[in-house]
Amino acid sequence: MTAMNIPEIYASMVFNDKVMRERLPKDIYKAVRKTSKNGTHLELDVANTVAAVMKEWAIEKGATHFTHWFQPMTGLTAEKHDGFISPTEDGGVIMDFSGKELVKGEPDASSFPSGGLRATFEARGYTAWDPSSPAFVKDGSLYIPTAFCSYGGEALDKKTPLLRSMEALSDAAVKVLHLLGNTEVTHVDTTVGSEQEYFLIDKELYKKRKDLLLTGRTLMGAPAPKGQEMEDHYFGVLKPKVSEYMHELDKELWELGVPAKTKHNEVAPSQHELAPVFETTNVAVDHNQLTMEVMKKVADKFGYACLLHEKPFEGINGSGKHNNWSISTNTGVNLLDPGKTPGQNLQFLVFLMAVIAAVDEYQEVLRISVATAGNDHRLGGNEAPPAIISIFVGDELEKVLQSIEEGTSVTGGGKTQMGMGAHVLPHIMRDTTDRNRTSPFAFTGNKFEFRMPGSSLSVANPNIVLNTAVADKLVEIYGKLKDATPDEMDDAVHKVLQEMLAKHKRILFNGNGYTEEWVEEAGRRGLANLASLPDAMPYFIADKSIGLFTKHGIFTKEEIYSRYEILLENYVKTVHIEALTLMEMVRKDFTTGLVRYMKDVTTEALKKRDLLPDSKCSYESEILKTLDKTSEEIVFAMNKLAEDTEKAEAIGEVLEQAKFYQETILKEMDELRFWTDRAEAIIPDEYLPYPTYEKMLFSLR
Repeated sequence: MTAMNIPEIYASMVFNDKVMRERLPKDIYKAVRKTSKNGTHLELDVANTVAAVMKEWAIEKGATHFTHWFQPMTGLTAEKHDGFISPTEDGGVIMDFSGKELVKGEPDASSFPSGGLRATFEARGYTAWDPSSPAFVKDGSLYIPTAFCSYGGEALDKKTPLLRSMEALSDAAVKVLHLLGNTEVTHVDTTVGSEQEYFLIDKELYKKRKDLLLTGRTLMGAPAPKGQEMEDHYFGVLKPKVSEYMHELDKELWELGVPAKTKHNEVAPSQHELAPVFETTNVAVDHNQLTMEVMKKVADKFGYACLLHEKPFEGINGSGKHNNWSISTNTGVNLLDPGKTPGQNLQFLVFLMAVIAAVDEYQEVLRISVATAGNDHRLGGNEAPPAIISIFVGDELEKVLQSIEEGTSVTGGGKTQMGMGAHVLPHIMRDTTDRNRTSPFAFTGNKFEFRMPGSSLSVANPNIVLNTAVADKLVEIYGKLKDATPDEMDDAVHKVLQEMLAKHKRILFNGNGYTEEWVEEAGRRGLANLASLPDAMPYFIADKSIGLFTKHGIFTKEEIYSRYEILLENYVKTVHIEALTLMEMVRKDFTTGLVRYMKDVTTEALKKRDLLPDSKCSYESEILKTLDKTSEEIVFAMNKLAEDTEKAEAIGEVLEQAKFYQETILKEMDELRFWTDRAEAIIPDEYLPYPTYEKMLFSLR
């Protein structure tokens, strides 16, 4: 492992503020900064200068092409590469890149998901430069982060509504802060740090699993004798080759300006995690998309496959993406930092209450923001929060909120010193509250950790909802406080806090979210328990949801309905592909091994009887009896699944179709899997044409 000069390589491939400050004329640099920070329009002459400087810098970094890099509704990123070359009359070329090419692109929009916003024959779409997220050079191309819209201006991507939501929250927050006397603030940003979990397995084993290749998860597979029971993989010593992989991953991410900070083994065998430093939300979203891409690319170099599916292996932990979210002012203040005396920190309490009210009021839409076919397999398991959304605030803030409710003062609080019983060990400061890993939405000191997003998800979705919902509650708070005089403000704030707490305290829960008692209690409180995407989707097109997003200019009604269609269609397609893949694996792969093993056992039993005529061949007979019974069940389950999959294809209404896949097809897939897994546990590995769980999970060097 070679040493590297991290300050030298960090962001070396990024056209960031430092590069612009060094290379752009001062007036042009100021204009770009003004656009980036305040959202003002960028004039074409400024764009032309930026484009010329950006092109020269990119060519120095080895770029020959440029691409408008955007995030369509596929959940992935998209790119079309154009060369810098421009032919000359004498048969040569010059390297050219204009401001017009920088700020606007025109990819074909006809084949991207639009949910009915665009007809197939309507092909024109536009990309628009997002100057608040820096361009970078990767694989010989200049990547320009952009938004993506249709010919009619409808958002066809995830970045456009994200930027809209950030502006909505900033506008609302600034108004509230000015009422509270904090008039120096002119802009507020949300910041995000996305912890990314992933699996690494041997690439050659991966290529032998049709289910992993086509769906990202194993659709069949008996459990290994050992899973994660010993918890010995969690934070364990990194294996040498895995450590080299992580080292190379850090290097490539650092070059692209992604602040990868923490790396470690996760609970499940072959599972790992990478966590970055907090960044402004739209940059953090871009960087997380890059992180997932680079993870897969670097894995290939090391002979690994990187699995980002939420539940690639049955019976062990799946992978999430914890969305650590906070709010900061342009003056450098974290609005979710309680300080030493949170009970007297009115500014903090106002923003805390806005978040609590937002999560309670719009819990269904927040659940939808993380709903996918893959994440449905993970939520509710012991490694993930339940599908019921609740907020953990910890003991100290619980006392503060109780004092608000009762109209009393709160005393004490703050960190305390603790000893560890050995004089050689230093005294350390105990935090004011423990952490709650079962909580979907937990306060963790100066931020909220939203633990429900799945590992393959674009974190744009949950942050769009969070930003918009909190903006909505800040607007409500502003409306209740705007007529109060400075002398009346403290009392007015406390009154608003009391009213909102009384209305929304049902969402607060500091206990164990994994218990059946909590499920029952949540039901009594009226909290939504939306176990699957089809259960949740009707709430997305409900009047309350449409009102929220249209009021703040995040989505039009048409854009909401388009996303409703896209999410349901994607769910249907995902489960349909899984069903077809499972049936094909059973027919073509599993059955071959099953029949061959039964034939060989029968042959051995006959040989044994030839040698020992009195032998009952009890062991062989039991194997054959079990496998014969299993074979009958497999045939029955296969026929039923095939029949109902055909029925599913014929259903015309997309929500009805999605519910059929969720309620019928997935259950029949589980039934078929039960019997194949039971047989696989008996069949020796050499008869199976695909690698077992044991090989995949415990083969990393």
